[in-house]
Amino acid sequence: MTERLFYKDSYLGEFEAVVLRREERIGKKGDVDGYEVVLDRTAFFPEGGGQSGDVGWIRGVEVIDTRERGGEVYHVTREALETGERVLGKVNFEERFDRMQQHSGEHILSGLVHRKYGYENVGFHLGADVTTLDFDGELSWEQVSELEGLANRAVFENVAVEVLYPSREELSLMEYRSKIEIEGQVRIVKIPGYDVCACCAPHVRRTGEIGLIKVIGCERHRGGCRITIVCGMRALLDYRKKQQSVSEVSVALSAKPERIAEAVVRLKEQQGKVQEHLNRMQAVYLKQRLMEIGKEERLVCIFEEDLDTVAIRNFVNDAMNRCSGVCGAFVGTDERGYHYIIGSKTVDVSVLVREMNQRFQGKGGGKPNMVQGSLKGAREEIRTWLLQRAAG
Repeated sequence: MTERLFYKDSYLGEFEAVVLRREERIGKKGDVDGYEVVLDRTAFFPEGGGQSGDVGWIRGVEVIDTRERGGEVYHVTREALETGERVLGKVNFEERFDRMQQHSGEHILSGLVHRKYGYENVGFHLGADVTTLDFDGELSWEQVSELEGLANRAVFENVAVEVLYPSREELSLMEYRSKIEIEGQVRIVKIPGYDVCACCAPHVRRTGEIGLIKVIGCERHRGGCRITIVCGMRALLDYRKKQQSVSEVSVALSAKPERIAEAVVRLKEQQGKVQEHLNRMQAVYLKQRLMEIGKEERLVCIFEEDLDTVAIRNFVNDAMNRCSGVCGAFVGTDERGYHYIIGSKTVDVSVLVREMNQRFQGKGGGKPNMVQGSLKGAREEIRTWLLQRAAG
């Protein structure tokens, strides 16, 4: 069994070891697609419990992942290492420390949710950008905001993070969180006053090293809720990105950053008034087009870059009462493609549209008297094609 140095010291970034075994990884095409290297001891944490495996280098050879299988730790490399050679391993500690910040922050927040509401953490994923926590009960945004404040109080208190290896007797008397039944020695990560949880992953020594715990999302998920967080440097980078967006919106709206919400509301009200005016103008325009339709026309077809969906549906409905053939409205451009509504009181347009969709890479459907969908093509080619079919 590989000696797991990360259990003794989460901050160990370099170590010496001996290569016990090297196995080839066979790709889908049957060729060698890297190697799995087993050492007698390692500081590389393997993938598990919602957290990805460490990366780094062994004797200068890049380790692209670390995994566990059958109780052994496998270091995934692209180059071979020789069995029996003594090597120097180096964990990418910048990435390791980032994950330690996220994981320790997750423990604090999960512990608080459990203590305050009794919910269990039923899912955890530490991704490259964010960390998600799934709970078996729902939380309001007000509750989450309060929990966020309490979690950051734990950070500011700079509490020591304890790692315990209790006996079976001690464990039976201990209240702790665990997602699964664990055989053998149980490793407990304790943050006094906030959380006690079974966990095998590396953690920070003190909560102050987490830096900041920021909740950036909370949504309903499988009967409970999913909270999304960023901690430490990720939280700073997230703040910078959002601050940049706020600044750009502030400039665009000519409003102070703290006033942009009010400015957006005003802009939305103005847009609503403009849209109402536009709808009235569209109604006048479409009414004029209706007046130009003759009873004997076999095809009425309009193309516009932008028209309200309700307006064009009403136009086609009204045009069907004035035209003995096919009536269609197309909204869009030759470059973007067109959305269409086509109707007729005398022609089964579902058959017509099926052929049209085949001709112009379209899709859609409906009833024999009216269909809608989208297609791609040049306006004049579409119009000419419809004229030919309508004449036939």
